[in-house]
Amino acid sequence: MATSYKTPGVYVEEIPKFPPSIAPVETAIPAFIGYTEKAVLETVGDLKLKPTRISSLVEYTNYFGGPQKEQEILVTVNQTQVDGVTTEIKAIASLAEVSRSKHLMYYALQLFFANGGGPCWIVSVDNYKAVFGAALVESELKAGLNTLVKVDEPTLLVFPEAQNLSIADFKSIHDAALKQCNDLKDRFVIMDLHGGTISLNNPASVLLTAVDNFRDDGIGMNSLKYGAAYGPNIETVLDYAFDEAETDVIIVTNAVPAVAVKLSTLKASSNQIYEMAKTAILDMPCKLPPAGAIAGIYAAVDNSRGVWKAPANVSINAVTQPTIQFSNVEQDQMNVDVTAGKSVNAIRTFTGKGPILWGARTLAGNDNEWRYVSVRRFFNFVEESVKKATEQFVFEPNDANTWVRVQAMIENFLTTLWRQGALQGVKTEHAFFVSVGLGKTMTALDILEGRMIIEIGMAAVRPAEFIILRFSHKMAES
Repeated sequence: MATSYKTPGVYVEEIPKFPPSIAPVETAIPAFIGYTEKAVLETVGDLKLKPTRISSLVEYTNYFGGPQKEQEILVTVNQTQVDGVTTEIKAIASLAEVSRSKHLMYYALQLFFANGGGPCWIVSVDNYKAVFGAALVESELKAGLNTLVKVDEPTLLVFPEAQNLSIADFKSIHDAALKQCNDLKDRFVIMDLHGGTISLNNPASVLLTAVDNFRDDGIGMNSLKYGAAYGPNIETVLDYAFDEAETDVIIVTNAVPAVAVKLSTLKASSNQIYEMAKTAILDMPCKLPPAGAIAGIYAAVDNSRGVWKAPANVSINAVTQPTIQFSNVEQDQMNVDVTAGKSVNAIRTFTGKGPILWGARTLAGNDNEWRYVSVRRFFNFVEESVKKATEQFVFEPNDANTWVRVQAMIENFLTTLWRQGALQGVKTEHAFFVSVGLGKTMTALDILEGRMIIEIGMAAVRPAEFIILRFSHKMAES
């Protein structure tokens, strides 16, 4: 409404000419859902099933504690004695995979921060199981997932302990996570490969069996564009937490084993063997699912290059090698699933490069629109950023003045992304379009019913997954 002037004088009016701007949302804020040692802010358990934002491993430790200490490590100390004098001594530690703790949240956070991770959310579904090695409960993890529906910031979902569920429960929790992503359209699931009864620490001969089990029984067919799977597991440089009072040490002298003793008792009786046993334990490779490290890589690539850059061909920090070595033949079948398109991204080691993330496909690997992780996450980023920015226009007049402002706002945002390399095309009109208006995207009935319809099209950049070099002979011409 025009201002009514009644007193003679000079009046100043500021007329807005520039459209509002769009603030880009964060793209790599994972939510880790699982069991913790504690969940305490002020009183015991007050952070249980309460999504909590942290920025460092120190914060995590303060609120949620440390790792569960292993109780089944066995150290064998072989020593050779001649006339009562020890001439050679060597300690070897071992831990059967089936006897390990099922609680991996702390280790996943270590990998996340080691690989460039920053702020993240923690959902503690409960304390560690009172009985060491007790089964994890799918319904408890799903309750943790449900708490995130009302939390806006997380853009990635990770279940670090999901491999320790049965494959049926693994499927149930990840199907629910994919559904949440599809409903909210602002997040993405990073999942570990689940091989069913096949261990992902076995030789390459079982890798494809594990992949088949995952495709058949580990994930459904809905909303596959909102998730990506990675395998095999990885050997890390992280140290196991262990309970000295529950760690057995067997001293074998001249091939004759003695009765096992606890590591804690050796500290006073034989400090040399005690220190050697501890060193042997710390030298054991800690084998873990890769999702925590992958979430860190997502964050690092987003920060350094942008969400439109595929998070692949990147070294994985704090990792020595994948637990299974395999060739292009096996990866061919991991990367391409002709039946259902459920691609599994590989972690491989190459000479001179170390462990590399060598895959960039979503679970919708046969979908030309949503085949690549970077494309799906880039659209998530743009959709969420534009959605938040256009909320200010709700209940504004649905007329040409508003349409022009909205269109200019979105075009300015997309032009900035095009200049950063997120969109293809030598000119902006080749890279995107924004359309809004009566006769373009809306009918008179749409306006009567209060709908403003904006159409946005983007030519997102896609990764060069296959580089083909073609060589041929050329006849001499001079």
